[in-house]
Amino acid sequence: MTSSQDGYSYEDVQAMSVEILKHSKLRPKLGIICGTGLDGLANIVQNATVVPYESIPGFPVSTVKGHQGKFVFGSICGKPVLLMRGRFHYYEGYPMWKVALPVRVMKAIGIETLLVTNAAGGLNPEYKRGDIMVIKDHIDLPGFTGECVLIGKNDERFGPRFIATNGAYDKELRTLFMETAANMGHSNIIREGVYVMVGGPTFTSLAESKLLRMFGADAVGMSTVPEVIVSKHCGIRVIGFSLITDMVGLEEETQIEVTHEEVLQTAHERANLIQEIVLKFIQFLD
Repeated sequence: MTSSQDGYSYEDVQAMSVEILKHSKLRPKLGIICGTGLDGLANIVQNATVVPYESIPGFPVSTVKGHQGKFVFGSICGKPVLLMRGRFHYYEGYPMWKVALPVRVMKAIGIETLLVTNAAGGLNPEYKRGDIMVIKDHIDLPGFTGECVLIGKNDERFGPRFIATNGAYDKELRTLFMETAANMGHSNIIREGVYVMVGGPTFTSLAESKLLRMFGADAVGMSTVPEVIVSKHCGIRVIGFSLITDMVGLEEETQIEVTHEEVLQTAHERANLIQEIVLKFIQFLD
């Protein structure tokens, strides 16, 4: 591999995709990235073939509890899919271009639509623990401070130098997901809002949480945005949702100390319901 401070080359990404495709005859158009505690989505994949990250030359490995570090080929509702069990985070010490590398590899594999999920803290006081927020827009806080995922030399084979991020979350897919959940009787827990990414690994302080809410954010997390920006850069349609695993208190008397174990517990409690919604959503997906 010829990775540098500017990231992996186009040839490196192509080589990784070829290596991954050796493990399956499937050529999926749909990709799924599982967020913290949400890799139970793999349970709805039929005839699964597992490709561990460590078996792919030059590919990073996940270091976070709740992220297994595997690609899974298989089918859902008869449609071929490629599922990513475990993502990479900036707080693990990875540069942004490495955090979003899997999206470039997925594009090379042939992925055209990406379902990206995460666990997030609720900032909107109307939300409650266990809600599912369909992401309609994001705030790239690291990008504001010079850590945009697209910084560095641009290879036009990946995508153009400058891109607009408006519409990064496909409106048609968002509508389909929310209508699917509503028809299943879950409209009471489905929200639509703005996700803000922070670098982590610390959970936000009271003052930071207030500031993010003032910015217009409805939920806060430590992932997703780099992957979505790169998806927009290379022409992949995106639908994303956040599982609200905890509520972020905006007043001193409502502050609690959030733990990673609490996040995983909420994800576990919602696992079956999320699997059911995603399964039905994919049935209706073109």
